[in-house]
Amino acid sequence: MRIALTVNGRPEEVEVEPRLLLVHLLRDHLGLTGTNVGCDSTSCGACTVLLDGQSVKSCTVLAVQADGAEVTTIEGLSGTAGGLHPLQAAFQRHHALQCGYCTPGMVMAAASLLAEHPSPTEEEVRRGLEGNLCRCTGYQGIVDAILEVARARGGVER
Repeated sequence: MRIALTVNGRPEEVEVEPRLLLVHLLRDHLGLTGTNVGCDSTSCGACTVLLDGQSVKSCTVLAVQADGAEVTTIEGLSGTAGGLHPLQAAFQRHHALQCGYCTPGMVMAAASLLAEHPSPTEEEVRRGLEGNLCRCTGYQGIVDAILEVARARGGVER
């Protein structure tokens, strides 16, 4: 099937098999390898991207379901300006990553969370990240980074 979608602000038209997963379209066909394949069963969240602004686990979305949609991956989070997105910079400052495997999905989930809830509490951040697993950090640095970005945007008071 031929599909058309916008990925990181760039229009793309690709021929795909109906059973191709979005994660494989992004990685294998478009070369956007920042989106990681973790569990292939929606358990880990390493493949999280934004689909029309909503976080989704791209290992459970067929590429054909993204026809006509806008997809944002970790590579497109900063937009055309380049540099680090505020969430990426905050993750770095708070040591919110170790091996880094979960980081792209975690950052994308955080971006979606803050778009939906600009002033989350610590508990809301933790609940909002429940579908994304990190085996290295213990989560506190991740939570602190997200709350820092929320405060900088005029959200959370501490």
